[in-house]
Amino acid sequence: MNSAVVATPLKAQAFKSDYKPIWCPGCGDYSVLSSFTKAFANLELRPENVAVVSGIGCSSRIPAYTSCYGFHGVHGRSLAAAAGLKLARPDLTVVVASGDGDGYSIGGNHFLHACRRNVDLTYVVMDNHVYGMTKGQPSPTTEPDWDSKLSPGGTGLRTFNPLVIALAAGANFVARAFAGDPNGTADLIAEAIRTPGFSFVEILSPCITFRPEQREWKQLVRPSPVTYTADAAQAARRLMTDDGLNIGVLYKGDRPPYQPPVGKGKKRPSDLEVEFAL
Repeated sequence: MNSAVVATPLKAQAFKSDYKPIWCPGCGDYSVLSSFTKAFANLELRPENVAVVSGIGCSSRIPAYTSCYGFHGVHGRSLAAAAGLKLARPDLTVVVASGDGDGYSIGGNHFLHACRRNVDLTYVVMDNHVYGMTKGQPSPTTEPDWDSKLSPGGTGLRTFNPLVIALAAGANFVARAFAGDPNGTADLIAEAIRTPGFSFVEILSPCITFRPEQREWKQLVRPSPVTYTADAAQAARRLMTDDGLNIGVLYKGDRPPYQPPVGKGKKRPSDLEVEFAL
């Protein structure tokens, strides 16, 4: 009897496409791309079993830079496409790449309901507190007093708190990473993928072109002083007093993921046409 063939684990490089990234020099998204491929390799996945979905923005270029299946959708709709894909193909590992503009502004409503539905996918948001692709426009996470040419004197608007929102809406895994630590970020992404249900990872990814002061994040970020909790109320109290610079897993729940049965349809298209006939 022939022994079963065991696939050789792939290196991170095997998950990279031949396309050269065109982000600005120094952009944190270069490191995040590296973390994606390292996470896939560490989990011993295969490119043909992974789908990377995105919307619009600097961060949303990531699917093209991987050798996995990819879907580059319209602005803010990546989670809707990813949820449909995962429900139809539960055998695939589905990861969504987004940014603070794409994910929290026009995509904010999808974010809420993706957390609530708890479909088994991983949502990675590269947050640089600015729209880099539109040349420095304030985003939902931009500080209210950040002065810029597009918003002189600042917006005066309260910032969006994505981790608090994710927790309140029902995400099963909530974590924060820093692009300047690609290995640590890869470990967090891998843990998020392993955790059943909707996993949310915020990555502080500096945009030194329009927010050069974010170079300081390297000195400011630090590991969270406490371990993660499975108590949503306790996690909420921690997050409401968090300064946005604590790195690590902050919450991990045990809600079962939403996955309706997948099988052959009970009706044919012709049956549906009869119902709508005039």
